[in-house]
Amino acid sequence: MVRFLTNYELLKKADAIAIYEDTINFDKYTQPVKDFITNIVNSDNDEEYFVLPSHTRIVNGEPTANPRYLEPSRHIEETEESYLADTGIRLLRKIKFDQPVVHVVNAVLPGRRNNPVDKAAGIRPLAVYNPIHYQETPELFMDFICSLTGKSPSTTGAGSEGALTKAPFNMLTPTTDLNNALLSHILTESNGFSTAAGYVGAENKIDHDVSLLIPEIWARLEPKDRDPKKLIQNGSLEKLEDFEHNGQTILASRLGYRITKTFSLRCLNRLFDEPTAVFNEKMLKPELQGLEDYVDGINNIVEAQEKVALSYFEDGSIEAAIPPLKILLHIMAYGSYEGKNINDPELRMYFDRDYVINSDWYKERLEIKQKKDICFYDSQIAYLETFMKNPNNDALVSEMKIKEQLDTVKERFNSVKSNDYINRLVGTIGADPLYHK
Repeated sequence: MVRFLTNYELLKKADAIAIYEDTINFDKYTQPVKDFITNIVNSDNDEEYFVLPSHTRIVNGEPTANPRYLEPSRHIEETEESYLADTGIRLLRKIKFDQPVVHVVNAVLPGRRNNPVDKAAGIRPLAVYNPIHYQETPELFMDFICSLTGKSPSTTGAGSEGALTKAPFNMLTPTTDLNNALLSHILTESNGFSTAAGYVGAENKIDHDVSLLIPEIWARLEPKDRDPKKLIQNGSLEKLEDFEHNGQTILASRLGYRITKTFSLRCLNRLFDEPTAVFNEKMLKPELQGLEDYVDGINNIVEAQEKVALSYFEDGSIEAAIPPLKILLHIMAYGSYEGKNINDPELRMYFDRDYVINSDWYKERLEIKQKKDICFYDSQIAYLETFMKNPNNDALVSEMKIKEQLDTVKERFNSVKSNDYINRLVGTIGADPLYHK
């Protein structure tokens, strides 16, 4: 079994012996950890390295409060719960037992970390969201592109993590992943509901309570009951509008929609006897906890989005952005695109699925995808035919069923060359023109 751990102190056998001989503290470990330490003590390898949950890495003379670990996937080995889940879906969808069960994604439920102002640490407020927000695609992806995070209990800082914080490990143009993510979101017509973690307003510390609660709520709602259009229509969601404060326009519309008491009554009754008592008025309207912090929190978001978006202009990657992404980056950086703000119906049309699939730039992506697939299968045919012509491979041709594989590849080659293939690609992200040769 392999585990990946970071920010833990690297220990050796001498450390294991010292820990083992510290009888009082050694007894505080669970039995599996005791056995693990004992095995290290009794091993013949003096150079063996190990880590313990009690010994995090020393940073600036103190144990870090930010350890990280990845556990083995619970899906690798089947459990009773996973079997029942797969079997239930198989029966509902009438999937044959020789066919795989594909678990579809039908909810996008990101969490966001919020914090009140911390003047001593120089951290601005970010507790402007109520427990659950819905954002339409433009506002949601402006948030995703910026990835602004509040102060974490395990770290000292706060600010934008950016959509591509792992850029040093990404050999693609910065806009490539954003193009694919945004296009996928538009094509699947997904709805993004985000939950608050940390704080709701300056007064209400909630940690991850709502983040853990929302999957339970969504699992109990019929698809029609979590349709944002219906939630807006019945008053469960209210739209936040821009407003004037001390002569400045505050772009509160970037926050999208937020839940109301009606949402609590209609949707939380699956879990609570008194659903409307779960979130009080100040939690539903964080501005009531302090308007100045609320205003500065929104400005914090807008300014961070501007800073992140400008980097795409500075490195030139804006030129590789698909039209909807190019619009968002202009709005984030400069507040408008071709003289229009993001509330303009003409701009919002670019985020509509019907518009996208009928646009020339999307059709070009599908054509490029077809060309790439044709080249791929053509090269595979050439490879298999060359393999078969080599007399040294005669035994392998039969053993590996190369002729059958060649027939299959030729069949797929003819399929991707057909005029109907592009029609079958509609709804996929196609291929990026930037990497087409």
